[in-house]
Amino acid sequence: MNIYITLDYEMFFGDHSGSVEDCFIKPTNDLLAIVNPYNIKLVIFVDVGYLVQLENFKSNFPQLQKDYDKICQQIEYLGNSGHAIELHIHPHWENTIYDGKKWVFDTSQYRLQDFSKAEAYHIITKYYSTLSRISGTTPIAYRAGGWSAQPFSHIKDALADCNVFIDSTTYPNGYYESSNQFYDFKKVPQYKTIYRFESNLVVEESNGRFIEYPISSSKVSPLFFWRFALEKLKKSEQHVSYGKGSAIKKPKKEILRLMTTYSNSVVSIDGYKANFLEKAFKKYIKNTNENAHFVIIGHPKAFTPYSLQKTKAFIANHVKHHNFTTFKKNAL
Repeated sequence: MNIYITLDYEMFFGDHSGSVEDCFIKPTNDLLAIVNPYNIKLVIFVDVGYLVQLENFKSNFPQLQKDYDKICQQIEYLGNSGHAIELHIHPHWENTIYDGKKWVFDTSQYRLQDFSKAEAYHIITKYYSTLSRISGTTPIAYRAGGWSAQPFSHIKDALADCNVFIDSTTYPNGYYESSNQFYDFKKVPQYKTIYRFESNLVVEESNGRFIEYPISSSKVSPLFFWRFALEKLKKSEQHVSYGKGSAIKKPKKEILRLMTTYSNSVVSIDGYKANFLEKAFKKYIKNTNENAHFVIIGHPKAFTPYSLQKTKAFIANHVKHHNFTTFKKNAL
């Protein structure tokens, strides 16, 4: 099995964004301490809009200059060390300002599809150039912010012109809709771990120009979310996340759905979700073959001591018999 540890390298987008040190630097370094002894390379999907806005505001705010230097140094180090630096776009950064104390987010245009096709093209090519310059590498893969990549036809020309032909946004049976966000991955087969597509990223086309590596997923019972809520209430140090920020609030109807019915969730090394990492992997082993792909997602801001402990155990259990790797453009 080919195993990919992919990270959405980003801040929080709620009332409190969190700090660079807590959301990026420290959790990523602690994960590196786990993977480096095995020479495992990570796939880092960098939220480039943040870098663009740091460049726009840092000359007026010394703290932002410090933040910019820290994050650029880590990204450059990761690239030089052989980790894959890839494109992650949260376009609401285009409307976000720094007021001298904090980032003030406007999430009314949270998806690239909320911009005109010409505007989306400009954002993608600008972010691609920025990331290439800072990292010293050229991205080959893309992941949409908030999993919101539909309709893909709106952005495919820009990605193709940047020579980015790999996507890893979907996950089997995923669905979500709110005022900011939308995705519908119910047509992605549970154990189809790689396929080609063209304009619709959930419809396989054998001659499509793009390659999809779906994030692996697992069915989760409502009990999991009740346990998760209980651990948060207990405030155990093992379950306190590195990042001290707040996420965009979920609609109440979505919280109710998760707490009362089975749902599909990404296989993750974030927080308490790392608890079902091993179980999900065993199901993929049972239902696929040795050449299949198991894509794990994580957000450094959401790491906890517990989740990194689970990640460390997972790697130790499987590194001898499986291939921890990064995306390859000519995989199909």
